[in-house]
Formats: sequence, C-alpha cells, structure tokens
Amino acid sequence: VATMLEERIEATTTPTEYEKRTYTVSEIQDILGIGRVSAYSLVKSNVFRSVRVGDSIRVSKRSFDAWLDEGCQGCD
Repeated sequence: VATMLEERIEATTTPTEYEKRTYTVSEIQDILGIGRVSAYSLVKSNVFRSVRVGDSIRVSKRSFDAWLDEGCQGCD
C-alpha cells in the first residue's frame, strides 16, 4: 500500500518534460560557430522567426532549423 501511495505522489509531483521549441541567441552562436554580434545581427535580419520575452530573445527552433537546412539563405 505504501508503495502505491509513493508512486502516486511521484507521478503527480514529477515535472512534465516538454520538447524544446526555441533556441537562445547563445545557442544559435554555438550551433553556427559565430560570435555574439553576428548572432544578434542574424536574428535582426529576420531570416527566421524570433520573439522577445522580457529582456531575452527566443528563436523558433522549427524556423531556424528549416533556414539552416535550406542552406542559410540570407547568410551573405
């Protein structure tokens, strides 16, 4: 009985894991091997979707990955 109760408690208190849907600008830097200024310039060029959340910028993972897979159009 105690084991079932423990399992119930664990099931209700374990945080739900979500699939990552955004990248930070720092992650974009790491993925592309570019510097901070270049990463922010790329975000500002609007070649993929991004959104500002407070003081942070989040880049749509789907949009960025599609842009990267298409050969970085707008990289020039």
